[in-house]
Amino acid sequence: MHLSCIPFETTDWSSVEPSGRPRETGLARWRTRDLESIRVRTVEYTPGYRADRQCTKVHRLLRLDGEPPAELADGRRFILAPGMSRHVAVD
Repeated sequence: MHLSCIPFETTDWSSVEPSGRPRETGLARWRTRDLESIRVRTVEYTPGYRADRQCTKVHRLLRLDGEPPAELADGRRFILAPGMSRHVAVD
């Protein structure tokens, strides 16, 4: 991913209309901004959230609140505590 030509700006996430959808259990709600070559998103998960699928795109994630466990398709489980991040790029 090449990040360039994205002008400096701020985002008031409370002014971005949320959307969402139910998953295996719980609901994910997100607010999305498309900025030239990247999409930036905040996501909130309801208690007990569990996805029935995994996205195969490049992600960078920073946990701001909560500590729900995450489980990968290969069975690995981990806790991402507030202030931690994860990064993944899938070929």
